[in-house]
Amino acid sequence: MIRRVGRPGLLGTMARTAVIAGTAGAVNRSMNRAADGRAQTQADAEAYREQQAAPAAAPAAPGASGGDDVIAKLNQLGQLHASGVLNDDEFAAAKAKLLA
Repeated sequence: MIRRVGRPGLLGTMARTAVIAGTAGAVNRSMNRAADGRAQTQADAEAYREQQAAPAAAPAAPGASGGDDVIAKLNQLGQLHASGVLNDDEFAAAKAKLLA
């Protein structure tokens, strides 16, 4: 069998094009997922900031803040800390403020 040297044939060119297109698609999907994750993290951080600003502007009715509410807020703080929205110092300060 004679081996061809030089430019690839039609089949080789098609295979190379398929590999390049597949790689480009995979990179594109990966970059889109990363961008969506960053957007979600920013939206979570903004929602947290708005939530923290709202109680300061409008005080709650007497007896409205029960133990369940504090636990829910602590869980939310924990999720924000785990996702990287809050660093250790911000998490500790927010937790201390909640528990005070």
